[in-house]
Amino acid sequence: MTHIESVTLEVDDLAAAQRFYAAAFGLGEELHLRESRAATTGFRGFTLSLVVAQPANANSYFESAVAAGATVLKPITKSFWGYGGTLQAPDGTIWKISTSNKKDTGPAVREIEQLVLLLGVADVAVTKGFYVDHGFPVAKSFGRKYVEFATGDSPVKLALYGRKAAAKDAGVRPEGEGSHRVVVTSDAGRFADPDGFGWEATLPSITNV
Repeated sequence: MTHIESVTLEVDDLAAAQRFYAAAFGLGEELHLRESRAATTGFRGFTLSLVVAQPANANSYFESAVAAGATVLKPITKSFWGYGGTLQAPDGTIWKISTSNKKDTGPAVREIEQLVLLLGVADVAVTKGFYVDHGFPVAKSFGRKYVEFATGDSPVKLALYGRKAAAKDAGVRPEGEGSHRVVVTSDAGRFADPDGFGWEATLPSITNV
C-alpha cells in the first residue's frame, strides 16, 4: 500500500503563504510550501479538505482562515452530508473544511482528523486504473464518478472526482490552464498522472551508524 507523506503547494510569495497557513490551520509536516512562478489561471484541478470531528472545530478553522485573508467560496453551513464550507487561500489553493457530524459533542478544539487531496480529473475510470497500477488500493468507488484510495496510516488521503464536479463542489468554474501548483510526495516514486499532477519520491531516511 502506497504511503503519502505530504503535499507541497507552489506559491508566488513564500513568506506570505507561510504566515497564512500558520495563522489559519497550523498544519505540520503533511503540508509543505515552495516558491514557484509557473503560470496558472482559473481552477487548478484540485482541492484540499480538512476533515474535523464536529461543527465547532470546523467553525474555528474556517474563521481563522478568513481572518488570515482567505476568500469565502461557500459559507460554512449544515447540509445533508454534514457541516462545512469552502474557501480560497491567498495563494489560490481551494480548501474545504468539513465534518460528517451535525452537532457538537464538546468545546471547539484545533484538531484535524484527515487531510484529503481531491483531484479533479478528465476521466475518473482511467485515472483510477493508473493509481491502482501505482500501488493505491481502492477503498471506495462510485462508478466513473468518485474514487477514494486506501492509504493506510498516511497523513494525507487521496480521492478522485470528475473535474467539473470537483469545481462545482468547490464553488468555482471548471476552466483553468497551466500549472496545478501542487506536488505529492510518496513512496510510489516520481511520476505524473494522466491529468498532469506531479508526484515526487520520499527521500530515504538517514541513520547514523
